[in-house]
Amino acid sequence: MSAYTTVVVGTDGSSTSYVAVERAAAVARDAEAQLVIVSAYTPASREDTADAEDVLGDEAYQVRGWTPAEEVLRTAEDRAAAVGARKITKVAEDGAPADVLRKAVENHRADLLVVGNKGLNTLSGRILGSVPSDVARRSGVDVLIVHTT
Repeated sequence: MSAYTTVVVGTDGSSTSYVAVERAAAVARDAEAQLVIVSAYTPASREDTADAEDVLGDEAYQVRGWTPAEEVLRTAEDRAAAVGARKITKVAEDGAPADVLRKAVENHRADLLVVGNKGLNTLSGRILGSVPSDVARRSGVDVLIVHTT
């Protein structure tokens, strides 16, 4: 089997997602592959998200929209570079995380998708599905699910 040429990894700004970014960066470094760091977001006004942020606390990164996605990607890029990844592309796109990740895989002709396992072992993940299980079933490329929780 040949080495991977393009690795896509998703991040939502959570500490667990950065674990997946670092693992993807190590794989990309070792394979001398392109690393594509992806953050899905949903734009919203500050008024729309203020109440949600209060309720969500540490999970508020999920509702903040475009500007935080850029910040998340900068942080992820810094962490990937610290691990040794050299060819890094960042993508922020409006949409559901699993859909955005699959689109990035297709657009960048990736041969590996890396995601964290967050949501796999939760009740809502079992009932509604989770990003890791969805992309593992539907991405069409190798998927590395990193134990992050």
